[in-house]
Amino acid sequence: MGVVSGEVLVAYLALVTVLMLTPGPDMLFVLASGVRSGSRAGFVAAVGVAVGETVHLLAAAAGLAAVFHAAPALYDLVRFAGVAYLLWLGVRTLRARGAGVVEGRGGAASTRRAFWRGVVTNVLNPKMALFTLALLPQFVDPSRGPVPAQLLVLGACFVALEIVVDGTVGLAAGRVRGVLVRRPRAARGVEVASGSVFLGLGAKLAVTR
Repeated sequence: MGVVSGEVLVAYLALVTVLMLTPGPDMLFVLASGVRSGSRAGFVAAVGVAVGETVHLLAAAAGLAAVFHAAPALYDLVRFAGVAYLLWLGVRTLRARGAGVVEGRGGAASTRRAFWRGVVTNVLNPKMALFTLALLPQFVDPSRGPVPAQLLVLGACFVALEIVVDGTVGLAAGRVRGVLVRRPRAARGVEVASGSVFLGLGAKLAVTR
């Protein structure tokens, strides 16, 4: 007998796939990263987001995610740290005024930055911890074995799908960069749009209760 039943797993994968295909903060972040720094950075940004989600999944399996629900002050502390980071990214991108797209080569440095930004933006979003805490237990059956093991299986599927969906978005967004390099004016417009995305994500997180 498997840790998670086949019927439950199919229903879970169907729901998660629909959620992944719905544009959200993670997808917008990956999209902006790919357009600004190239396909490799876009894909690696998706991997970074997935690593950040893994942190939340492990916390949920350990029961730590419930702390955010029980301690609103801690939730707000992490939330505002995430807001500050996203606003900093937004302002920094807007100040670049296209230099990041035109001059950047999508090298190792920009790839590393994309990865760690993906990790940090996801980890500093406590809403993801509460989402994980709300979603995963609905597909857990204590009669089938240890609950943490079931949570880890479901979480692994979630992370894999996130890499596939958001990674594809990052790769596709990176192809746009090749056009922008030859069009500085368009590149500046994209830089403004990317910075605005970061600022918007920060504002959205700020008003999330």
